[in-house]
Amino acid sequence: MGESARRDRLVALLAPVVEAEGLDLEDVTVTPAGKRRLVRVVVDRDGGISLDDVSEVSRSVSDRLDATDALGGGPYVLEVTSPGVDRPLTEPRHWRRARGRLVKAALADGTGVEGRILDADDDGVEIETAGRFAYADLAKGKVQVEFRHLDDEDEDEEDIADGDDG
Repeated sequence: MGESARRDRLVALLAPVVEAEGLDLEDVTVTPAGKRRLVRVVVDRDGGISLDDVSEVSRSVSDRLDATDALGGGPYVLEVTSPGVDRPLTEPRHWRRARGRLVKAALADGTGVEGRILDADDDGVEIETAGRFAYADLAKGKVQVEFRHLDDEDEDEEDIADGDDG
């Protein structure tokens, strides 16, 4: 069985288990790790996920994998995680969950835009200073990592100190 077919089979097997926990299955990968395989299951939902969510879905996914021969009965290590900031924005739910974040997006016409996501719904996304785009017009998007400058932090501390003098 090819990697793509194995992934599709695992997604079909695990998606209902993950959805029963109130989460979205974002990805499943299987990577050789010595004599074992690393099964990485990426889950998410609006508002993010907690460690308790990860723990519960880990048990459910492990039980489901153990009850089937999806991995051929060989030993595996299960890792359940949430998507990293570098995940591409490919689904409406990804854009919605990134509301307020700075993004770079490649458009289907070959141009690109950058700005903060003001709103996202089932039809498209509104990006600050760039306008509204239908998902069909977006080739891909990516959240940009933002760092606070130390100068900004110092100013915030001064503002707090000034406010305490009252």
